[in-house]
Amino acid sequence: MAKPTKEERKESIMLGALKLFSREGFYTTTIPDIAKALNMSVGNMYNYFKSKDILAKEIIKYISHYLGQEIRKINEKEIATKEKIHDIVTIYFKTAQKEPEMIEYFLRVYLSNREVFKDGCEGMICVSDFVTEIMIFFEEGVQKGELRDQDFFSAFGLFMGYLGGMVFLHGEKTLPESLEWYIDDISYNIYQALKPHHEV
Repeated sequence: MAKPTKEERKESIMLGALKLFSREGFYTTTIPDIAKALNMSVGNMYNYFKSKDILAKEIIKYISHYLGQEIRKINEKEIATKEKIHDIVTIYFKTAQKEPEMIEYFLRVYLSNREVFKDGCEGMICVSDFVTEIMIFFEEGVQKGELRDQDFFSAFGLFMGYLGGMVFLHGEKTLPESLEWYIDDISYNIYQALKPHHEV
């Protein structure tokens, strides 16, 4: 069997750390904890990531890249904006069910521990892959006349408020149904909130 490349090894460390950070919390998880979970020496871990903070930033970039690529596929489809909203909600909710650590990390580590991300992740730098694709989605929707022309952050906040709120409720085991059960309603609500006012 081929020896894993440095990039593959880094990815496996990020995924292992992601699980621990999401489950145990960022501050209570140490580099030795991650090394132990991955059957690595602490010294070897430091060959890949010089500190826990650097590892934390690389993980959020990894998640952003993953979600950005998924949304790019939707952006490239020749379908109505209303359908794209449905597809984006579906991708986000399915990721939250299939890879819960990814969304948990975004909500509970990245958004809740801003001091960790202040150097090198200012603004939206570390989530730019994801944000860029959402921006393209909005711009194209406005150009087609299928979305209301408004400030990007107002629209982005509304979209992410719905998605993040539902995933948070799902993580807290508050929702009576699975996340997928809500896709149609949430997609409809987002579209109604973002469409031009003259549309019925």
